[in-house]
Amino acid sequence: MEDDVSCPRCKTTRYRNPSLKLYVNVCGHPLCDNCIDLLFVKGSGNCNQCGINLRRTNFRLQLFEDSYIEKEVDIRKRILKDYNKLEDDFESLDDYNNYLEEVETIIYNLANNIDVDSTKRKVEQYKKENQEQIMKNRAKISKDTELIEELLEKETAYSSWRMKVVANEDTESSKAKIRRKEELVDDLMYSDAPASQILMNHERKIKSQESDQQPKQMPPKPASYFSTGIKVGKGSNTFAPLPTVPESEPFKYVSSNLDFMGPKCPEYDELESDGYLLHIRNVDPREKAGGFLPQYPCLRALQESFCGLYCKLDENKT
Repeated sequence: MEDDVSCPRCKTTRYRNPSLKLYVNVCGHPLCDNCIDLLFVKGSGNCNQCGINLRRTNFRLQLFEDSYIEKEVDIRKRILKDYNKLEDDFESLDDYNNYLEEVETIIYNLANNIDVDSTKRKVEQYKKENQEQIMKNRAKISKDTELIEELLEKETAYSSWRMKVVANEDTESSKAKIRRKEELVDDLMYSDAPASQILMNHERKIKSQESDQQPKQMPPKPASYFSTGIKVGKGSNTFAPLPTVPESEPFKYVSSNLDFMGPKCPEYDELESDGYLLHIRNVDPREKAGGFLPQYPCLRALQESFCGLYCKLDENKT
């Protein structure tokens, strides 16, 4: 996509000239450096596209691919230098929002060439009326800027402290190595013990010293639990612990024997062979896809019809 970028005057593309650089001015129309040298030999000239009088010193390198974005960014920077009021300068939030809306309208008009002359006059009038406040606000630091500076100071202080700690650790470790070497040489020179025994004792001493110098970890805080047994905090298990079941005999299924107080109802396997399903409507394929079978509603209907046929009421009870 970058190879398609070209100068609108000489039509030179980045494909033919990899070192091509485009520059923009206040009008937002790009030009390459060669065209700028030709058109602005005297230091000023007219834009090749819109005819606006431009100065050579105002050209800057184009950062965005779209020249309109370059123009809007430049206008926004220039306008916000003067329209630099903060929320604390207004009595209410509505007044501050109206002020921000007015600023965006000015930027939009200048970027899209809408009422340019009247908008510029409005900006100049604002600068004259609020000159003192503009200078004060330029020297004032916003709350966000103060917070960022504070964070940067803390980060700088921590990094410098960390570098000092690392440097001290390196110097101490190097000094300890030198001392251990000197002790080993002295033991080998003046001790009557065999060299293998001296080396073994020296290695044990080094391991014990390293283990003593290791920082001790803080014991973890005791974890609190919900009533369900789930830990509270990071790294906690999201599942409740399995309940402990006392040892007993394995579960055995026993079919229930229900007294329907009526004739024996046909079984599930007998419905189709005995012709009960002939009086049931045909099942739609979509119902079959959902798991519907005609045997289940037919069996329920037969059980309800047979149930209670042999029931006898006690005549003594009312």
